[in-house]
Amino acid sequence: MEIDHNFYMNLAVSEAWKYQGLTYPNPAVGCTITGEHDEILAVEAHHKAGEPHAEVNALKSAYYKLTQNKAILQLRTSKEIHTFLLQNHNNIFTNCSLYSTLEPCSHVGKTPSCANLIAQLGIKNLYIGVEDLNETAAKGNAILAKSGLHVSLHVNKEKCENLLFPFQKFLKDRFVFFKWAQRFNGTTDAGTISSSKSRKNVHAMRNVCDLLVIGGNTVRKDRPTLDARLVNGKAPDILILSRENEFDRTIPLFNIKNREVTIASDFSLLKNYKNIMIEGSEKMYALSREIVDYYLCYLAPSFGGYEGFKNIEDKFDILNASKEEEDIILWMKRRI
Repeated sequence: MEIDHNFYMNLAVSEAWKYQGLTYPNPAVGCTITGEHDEILAVEAHHKAGEPHAEVNALKSAYYKLTQNKAILQLRTSKEIHTFLLQNHNNIFTNCSLYSTLEPCSHVGKTPSCANLIAQLGIKNLYIGVEDLNETAAKGNAILAKSGLHVSLHVNKEKCENLLFPFQKFLKDRFVFFKWAQRFNGTTDAGTISSSKSRKNVHAMRNVCDLLVIGGNTVRKDRPTLDARLVNGKAPDILILSRENEFDRTIPLFNIKNREVTIASDFSLLKNYKNIMIEGSEKMYALSREIVDYYLCYLAPSFGGYEGFKNIEDKFDILNASKEEEDIILWMKRRI
C-alpha cells in the first residue's frame, strides 16, 4: 500500500503550530518519526530557542518508545540527548523514516547539528517540507544525502511554508501579528474572555516578542501591565498608538523596569523591531490592517459582552486551528 507522506508531515505541521510565536528568533518546526511498518513513533516540535530542535525531541521520544529506556527521559539539553543517542542507539533507527517541516540544521550553535545526528543514527528515509533559507543553518540536506539517506524534498510544501513564513520575515525584515480574544457572538469587551491556559500562552508570546502595540483608549480604560508575569518572563517594549500624549503614569505598564514605552500616532517605530505583536479589537484592526502578516484569534465558547468587530467584511484563510483547554486557537492570514 502506498504511503501517504502528506499525512505524516501534517502531523508534524500541526504539532509545530502549537509553538508558533514562542520560538523566536528560531522558526517553529515539527517532526514525525515512523517505524519499520510505518507506525507512528513520535510527533514532536521545537518549543523554545536554545532548547532541543524538533528532530531531537522526536528522536528522544522514538528512542523511548522503541526501547522503554527511561534514562533518556531525564535528559533536557540538546547536547545531552545527542550524546546519549549516539552512544546508545544500537541501530534501532535503521528502518525508520523522519519527516521534518524544515531541513535539519547543519551548524553547531547553542545546539549541535541535527543533520549530523540523523546521518549517524542510520535513519532510512528523510522527508523535508522546505529548505532552510538561513545561510548559517542551511545545507543539512547535503550532509544527509552524502551519508546515504534517501532524501525527499517539498513534502506538503505549502503547509510547511505557511508555518515557516514568520521566520522568513524575521530574517528579511519583521513579522507582525495581530492577536485578539472574542466570544462566539464576536464581542471583545466586558472582562476576561479567554481561558487561563490561553492567557498563559499569550504571556509566553509577550516574553519573546520585541514590541507590543496597543491603542491609547485601551490603556486609559483597562490600565494594563502588559507583561509576561504568568510565565515569569520579560516585559516587551510598548508602542501606544494614540493622537494624545497625556497618560496617567501610574498605569502599571509605565512602571516596568528595562522597558521602553513610546507614544506615537503612527507605526513608524516598528522599523526598529523584528517580532511584533499587536493587541486590540475593531479600531486597532482597521488601523493596522495593511501591516499585519498573520492573525491570531482565541475564540472562547461563550456569549456575552457588548462591543466587538463590526462593519468589517474581510475574509481569512485558516492556517491552523487547535483547541487548548476551553478555547479554539486560530492562526490566519487575510485574503488579499
